[in-house]
Amino acid sequence: MNVCELLRLLQTEHDETAARADNLREQIERLTTALAETEARLAELTATRKVIDGLTPPDHEPAPAQTTTVYQRIVTAFNEHPGKVFRVHDLHEHLGLPTDEPSINVTRSRLGRLTRQGFLEQPGRGRYQKRT
Repeated sequence: MNVCELLRLLQTEHDETAARADNLREQIERLTTALAETEARLAELTATRKVIDGLTPPDHEPAPAQTTTVYQRIVTAFNEHPGKVFRVHDLHEHLGLPTDEPSINVTRSRLGRLTRQGFLEQPGRGRYQKRT
């Protein structure tokens, strides 16, 4: 390899590296702008919450969020009726869940997981009860 080829390769690598550095600088600039906008929005939301909290009477408690999952409702039903054997359709009616076939199949899958985890047992095909 002669000196001219070496200089040409060095220049090519220099140009590629400089282009990559420019690209990274542009990304940093875009991210810095996005971060500033996001932090400003966060500050606005915090201020709004403080204003709303200030307007809310002290004796007012916020409504509890609906955090009960279907799994929790299923477990609660079996805990409330430990000796009862449920069919999936009966469990849906008990919990007020839809009784269409796709919903029933999802619950079958959930009951299968609870059975494999050892919480439920199957005294017969399609029947589930709390493991004692």
